[in-house]
Amino acid sequence: MTPLFRSSVPFTAVLLVALFTGVPQQLIAQEHVVSPDAIQQQLVLSAKQHDQNVEKLNQFFGSESAQKALKGAGMTSAQVKKAVSQLSDDELSELTKKADRAQKDFAAGALTNQEITYILIALATAVIVIILIKA
Repeated sequence: MTPLFRSSVPFTAVLLVALFTGVPQQLIAQEHVVSPDAIQQQLVLSAKQHDQNVEKLNQFFGSESAQKALKGAGMTSAQVKKAVSQLSDDELSELTKKADRAQKDFAAGALTNQEITYILIALATAVIVIILIKA
């Protein structure tokens, strides 16, 4: 027998004794760190946030000025909306933050119509590029 094999025999024996004496049942009987209810609530919250972000972006890209800007860039609102629905939660969250910031800046007078048009086209292009990269 090799020295390595001789040293692993006692370890294996102890492991087998531990397995058959009920140690795993004690481990299995312990509660989960996160309850199934907590996981369910988090999933529901995440789905709700996803839907809200999709709706915000669809409203942003569905406005009359957005549709004009998109048309000028060779895109349609339908293309962008379809692409928005395919974004991940992180991508949606990031683009929603940018769209909200642009709308607030425009409402505050910090952006001109031309600047908001450029931002809108850039965001729409980003959405489509993200989807193309995924494909």
